[in-house]
Amino acid sequence: MTKTFALPTSSRRQVLDITSEVSEILGKSEASSGLCSVSVPHCTCAIYINEHEEGLVHDTLTLVDGLVSGEDWHHDRIDHNAGAHLAATLLGNSVQIPFEAATSSSGPGSASSLSNSTGRGTAAST
Repeated sequence: MTKTFALPTSSRRQVLDITSEVSEILGKSEASSGLCSVSVPHCTCAIYINEHEEGLVHDTLTLVDGLVSGEDWHHDRIDHNAGAHLAATLLGNSVQIPFEAATSSSGPGSASSLSNSTGRGTAAST
């Protein structure tokens, strides 16, 4: 089963909590257990699992920005978004979440988060 959902973004750097969207899809699934794969099709977006706590979100963005900003990236000669591509490369474009009885097994307080590095609209597939 493949389901797709879209989320609007409002800024160039943004982390969205997509736990409720993924949980809703799992809740409607006929599967009682398995592995849910969540991916984002855009090469300037990433997906990861961690707590969606304000300080941790800030720290994650600060860490990634520190790794990809301020360089003279060759790709910037084309469209000035090499940092967004590299941030997505570092974080990855998919996660796998084990589930049982339509609940995520990713741990207490964990959330699936979508990081958008370009400010464009985003979508994820589960």
